[in-house]
Formats: sequence, C-alpha cells, structure tokens
Amino acid sequence: MTPPELSAYFFAQVALIIATCRVVGYCVRRWLGQPQVVGEMIAGVVLGPSLFGYFLPDLQAALFPNETKNVLFVFAQLGVGLYMFLVGLGFRSDHFRAQIGSAAAVSFAGMAVPFAVAVFLAPLLQTVPGLFASDVNQFQATLFLGACIAITAFPMLARIIDERGLTDTRLGSLTLSAGAIDDAAAWTVLAIVLASFGDGPGVAIKAIVGGAAFAGFMFTFGRRLLAPLGRIAERDGKVTHSMLAAVLVLFMLAAFAMDYIGIHAVLGGFILGICMPRGMLANDVQRQLEPIIMVLLIPMFFVYSGLNTQLTVVNNAELLAIAMGILAASILAKGVACYAAARLAGQDNATAMAIGALMNARGMMELIIINIGLQRGIIGPALFSMLVIMAIVTTFMASPLFDLVYGRRERAQAPVTPEPPTVP
Repeated sequence: MTPPELSAYFFAQVALIIATCRVVGYCVRRWLGQPQVVGEMIAGVVLGPSLFGYFLPDLQAALFPNETKNVLFVFAQLGVGLYMFLVGLGFRSDHFRAQIGSAAAVSFAGMAVPFAVAVFLAPLLQTVPGLFASDVNQFQATLFLGACIAITAFPMLARIIDERGLTDTRLGSLTLSAGAIDDAAAWTVLAIVLASFGDGPGVAIKAIVGGAAFAGFMFTFGRRLLAPLGRIAERDGKVTHSMLAAVLVLFMLAAFAMDYIGIHAVLGGFILGICMPRGMLANDVQRQLEPIIMVLLIPMFFVYSGLNTQLTVVNNAELLAIAMGILAASILAKGVACYAAARLAGQDNATAMAIGALMNARGMMELIIINIGLQRGIIGPALFSMLVIMAIVTTFMASPLFDLVYGRRERAQAPVTPEPPTVP
C-alpha cells in the first residue's frame, strides 16, 4: 500500500472510529447511566471482527485492512502513553498521608487475593492450547494473570468519586489511595514479567536495572530538574506553546527510554506525570492535552484493541466456561477482598461495599496490560478476548453497583478527610 493510500485509509478509519465511539458512548450514558469510557470500550469491540467483522466481514476487511493496523498501533500507543501521563499528573500524594494505613490494608488484600487466585488458575489455563504462549513458564503466567486480575481502573475510579462530590471525604481518600498503591504494584509486577520475557538474562537485567534507575532518577533528581518549568508557568500565569513543546519532548524521551530498555512506553509517561510540578503547569498542560487525547487518540486505542478481540474464538463450552470462570474469580478476588479488608480496617458496611465496587473495575488499565501481553506474545487471542470481556463487565458494573450500595444518604453523611498537617 502506497503512502497516499495509507493516508486515505487512515482519515476514513479515524472518522469512523470517532463517530462510533461518540455514538456508542452517548447511548450508554443516556440509557444505561455509564461513563463515556465504557461506551468507547464497547465501540472498539463493535468495530472489530467480533461484531462488524462477523456480520459484514468483507466491508470490515475493506475498511480495516491489515496493512493499516501498524499506523493505528502507533497512534494508539501515543494516545495511551499520553493518557497515562495525564493519570500521573492527576496523582495526589496527599491522599496517602490522609488514609495510608487503611489504604495499605485494602490495597494489600486487593493484590494478595488476586495473585493467590492466579497461582491456582494459571497452571490450569496453561493446559489449554492457545491461551498462553508455549514458551511462557508457570511463574510468568501467574504473575501476568495476577496483574490482570489485580489491576484497578484508577482514572475511572477517580472520575466516579469526583462526579459524586466525594473527593475530600474519607471514602474518596481511602479508595484513591488504595487504587494508586494497587496499580503501582500491578505495573511493577508487569514490568518484571516483561523484563523476564526476553532473549536471555541480559534483556531481563537491562529492563529491571534500567527501569529502576529511571524511576530512581525521576523521583529524586528529576523532580528538581523539572521544578523550573513549574516556576516559569506560575510566573507567566499559563503554559505557553514553547513550554508545552518542552513537556511533550520530555514525554517522548521518557516513553522512548522505557520502550528502549524493554518495558513499555506507558510507564515512562506515568512516572514523568507523577514527577511534574503541580499547580499552573500541571493544570494547564492537562487542560490543553486532555481534549485531543480523549476525543481523538484514546478511541484509536480502543478500536485497535477491538480489532484484536475475537469473541468468536470462544466458541465451545470449555472456552466459554473458562471465560466465565475468569470473570467470576476476578470479581470475587478483587471486589470481595477489598470489601473485607475495608471492614477489618474499621469502615462501615456501606463504605466497605462502595470501596469493593470501585476497586473491582478494571477499565482501560486492563486493556493496556492485555494489549502489551498480546503484543509481546505472552497470551493468545482467545485469552485476550476473555480478558476483554472481564474488563468490560467489571467496568460496566462498577458505577451502578456503587450507586446501589452507597446512595445519596450515605454520600450526604460521608465524613470529610481532615487536612494533613502543614510542615513548617
């Protein structure tokens, strides 16, 4: 396919992707009370081989030929990397100071139980041909599956809490703290899996040592080197185009560094976002980047995921039973474990149930992980499709379940988190 042909296909595809995501997103918001992101996740599956390709295979193949998938992949990676950068920008360390004890307990339960379930499930799944790659050992399979079950849709969790005016309550602080700790641990485990899944020990050492060195540098010297950007933004009262260009260059370098050492670009974006100065710089960068990321780039990521989702491969009783088993085990391992930990930490029943409902959502974070697993040859299309189902269902149930167990009365009576003490 020539460059002009690729360009023509790309514009047609993007038009279809944006329109479909907005329409499906509107429908799920209007009639199902779900956030836009749930509709976009569904839209990705709709445009893939599971629905569009199943009923109109010739038209779907004509609109999304294999030669164009690499272009979509690059834009999808750019979108998800920038998205994780925004997640890092929104990361609030004061949540940890406010609820660190209870948050650590909830997060530990939300990690320990899923990994215990993965220890049981992974060897069983490896006996089924095509779910895991043949060269994946049991340790790698267990860690990867555990990370998939343990991950939390932290950005969606934050959005639900913010929309319901619970950001400064104990529930909001506790859940956001637990979700942040949870996802940081899951990404660390994923980094270990990716580092070990290479061409010999040298690749693993390069990834682990390089990733640790990058994170260590960013959390120490990196913060100091980035501080002048924050001071300039406060002085000017805005982020100029030149400053935005500098931030984007830093993002690209961070993403390149993580990709180069063999982990993944999204981790570079996330760590950079955490280390950026807060205040005018973070707020204005987010304001300028968020619309183009959420409206243009993220839908491409969802559709690229949908093009790799083949629900038709789950075509017999055994595979369907496995898919339902993974779904049930994931809900019980994550939601129930976090609920129990919150109760043991002294939370009332309604608050604990709300925490379990929110922590159980996987959302886009799950899709990021399983896309990485598929790209790196850790899992096959069948397991990928099963985990897409799990991501959509657990995300879909989070908001209505939260509203059911934590209604208006509980929200009105939610205790406010005390401000952390000011250090003189």
